[in-house]
This record gives sequence, C-alpha cells and structure tokens, in this order.
Amino acid sequence: MFTSWGAETVHKYTREEIADILGKLDQGGYGEVLRAKGIVAAADGSWMEFDHVPEESEIRPGSPDYTGRLCVIGAKLKEDALKELFHV
Repeated sequence: MFTSWGAETVHKYTREEIADILGKLDQGGYGEVLRAKGIVAAADGSWMEFDHVPEESEIRPGSPDYTGRLCVIGAKLKEDALKELFHV
C-alpha cells in the first residue's frame, strides 16, 4: 500500500542542496520512496521544480508560486526523517 507525505515550505534551497536531498532519498532511511516532486524557492530568488524516481532526478527552473510545496510517494514513509531532510 502506497502513502504520500506532503509539506509546504518557505525554506530557500540551492540547486546543489536539492540534488543532495534527492540523492539521499535513494540511500535509505526515509521509507520506500517511489517518487518525489515539488516546487521550491531558490536561494537566488528564482524558483525550481524537481521530479525524482529511484536513481533518476530532474531539477529545472520553475514558475513563481506563493510557497514551496513538496510531495513524496512511497511505502512505509518516515515522515519525521523527511521533514528533517527537507528542512520543514
């Protein structure tokens, strides 16, 4: 059975920080992550969108939004660990 975890965030990320977070999802400790996606504010004032499936990530420029949004889909997700990983 799949579940999802979602959060809104005002945290500003660098591209490298998002890449590092997505890489850590593949290393374990967060449940069985099947997909992650989101739109977040970048440290330089722009916005980034990301999509992640195991072993494959894409980070691209995004359209401005009122706040960042995150979504992780999988099984046995560890919500507290995900909150800490994404700084929410």
